[in-house]
Amino acid sequence: MPSSPQPPAGPPRAPGRVSARAAVAAVASDFADLSYPSRAGRPDGPLAWAGYDEARAVARARTGETESVIAGTATVAGEAAVLVSFDFRYLGGSLGERTGDRLEAAYTAARERGLPLVSLIATGGSRMQEGMRALHQLQRVAAQSVLNRAAGLPQIAVLRDPTTGGGWATLGAGADVVLALPGAQVGFAGSRVRPPDADPDAYTAEAQLAAGAIDAVVAPELLPARLGRWLRLLTTPASGAPEPPRALGATTLPATGWDAVHRARAAGRPRAEAYLDAYFDVREPLSGDRCGGADDTVLCGFGLRAGRAVAYAAQTGTPTRPAGYRTAARLVRLADRLSVPVLTLVDTPGAANDAAAERAGAGAAIADVFAAVAAARVPVTSLVIGEGGSGGALALAAPGDTWATPNSYFSVIGPEAAAAILKLPHEDVPDLAGRLRLRPQDLVELGVVRAVVPH
Repeated sequence: MPSSPQPPAGPPRAPGRVSARAAVAAVASDFADLSYPSRAGRPDGPLAWAGYDEARAVARARTGETESVIAGTATVAGEAAVLVSFDFRYLGGSLGERTGDRLEAAYTAARERGLPLVSLIATGGSRMQEGMRALHQLQRVAAQSVLNRAAGLPQIAVLRDPTTGGGWATLGAGADVVLALPGAQVGFAGSRVRPPDADPDAYTAEAQLAAGAIDAVVAPELLPARLGRWLRLLTTPASGAPEPPRALGATTLPATGWDAVHRARAAGRPRAEAYLDAYFDVREPLSGDRCGGADDTVLCGFGLRAGRAVAYAAQTGTPTRPAGYRTAARLVRLADRLSVPVLTLVDTPGAANDAAAERAGAGAAIADVFAAVAAARVPVTSLVIGEGGSGGALALAAPGDTWATPNSYFSVIGPEAAAAILKLPHEDVPDLAGRLRLRPQDLVELGVVRAVVPH
C-alpha cells in the first residue's frame, strides 16, 4: 500500500488528521510511553531504498516522533489500558519493521499487565520502502493478537482517517470491538489503488457499519466516555448465571394455546428494548456479523447490571436473518472468551426463510448459534418474551436454563405452518395450537423451560 495516499473524491473527511499524541490526549490521561527494542538497520532500510533515511528524517522533524506509532499505558475514563496510536503524518502512518517492534511491545505489555489494548488507527498500509519485510509485520500483529485473545484480554480499535490496507485488516478489523470516527475513510484498498470507477461511499466508516464490519460510528466528543464504558464492560464480568428479567406486560397465564399465540403476537406487548432497558443500567451495542451483513432486528451487546457486565443477544419479534444469527454467535463467543455471562431474549416467529436468507446461508448461520451456545463455558440464561418459533428461536435458548413470560409461547412450529404440513383446514389452527402444548405453563410441565418468571 502507498505510504502517503491522497484524499479521494467523495464523502467529507473525518475531523482532523491529528498527531498520535493528540489522538491519545483526546481520549486518555496519564499516558506513559513503553520502551521499545532498538533496531540497528542498514542505511536506507532493508531494501537500501534510495532516500528512505532522508524521508524518515523529514517525518521525524514534522511529527517529533521516531516512528509512525507510539504505544504506552494510559487511563481512559478511569479505566487502565495499553494504547497504540498512529501518526499519519509520519510516512502515511505506514507499518514497517520498527512499527512492528512497537506493536509487539504493546501487545506484550498488555499481557504482562493484564490490560486491554486500544488502538487509535490512522494508516495507509504497509511501507513500500521496506518491501516484504514491511508486509511481514502483519503476521507479527496477527500472532500477537492471538496471544492476547488466548489470555482473555479484550482489544478495541478506533478507526481514524484513514484506516486502510494491512492496518485495517489486522489491528482494525481483527479487534473485538470496532469503533470509528464519522466520515473516516475505511477499507482494505487505499485511495490510490482502487478501481477508477469504485464508489467512494463504499470506503467510509458509515458504509462499513452498514456492511457489518464495525460496531458503531462515534462522534469525537463522545469517544472518551464510550471507550471508557467499553473497557469497563469487557473487563468486569458478573459472576454466576444471569438472573432472568422479570416479566413485563400480562400477569396472568393464557387460557388456551391460541390465546398464547395471540398474546405473543400482540403489537403492544413489551419487546426486547423494554426488557433490556429495565434490566441494564447502561449498555453498548455490538453490530454486524463481520462477513458483510448486519441485522438490526437482533440486538447484541454488553450491559452493566449492578456494576457488573452481562452480554446480551435479543430477538425483537421479527424473522431473524442470517446476519443476525452470525452476530449473536459472535457475541456469545466473545463473551465466553472474556468470561462474561450471557443473557438471551427469545422472540421470533422463526428464521427468515425467503430466497435471500437461503442465499445468505440461513442454515449455516443457525447452526453457528447452536454451536456457540453449546460450547459456551460461561453461564447462558434465556427468557422467552414473545414468539418462540421452531429452531430459529431455539438456537438462542440456553439448554437447561430457559425461562418464559406470560406473554410467550414456544412451539416446534407455528400453528399455521403445522396445519399446512398436516393438510388441515385453516379453521383447525386454533385447536392445533392447543394440541402443540405451546403455552408457557405447558412448557414448564414438559420440562422445556424452568418456570414462568414473575412480575
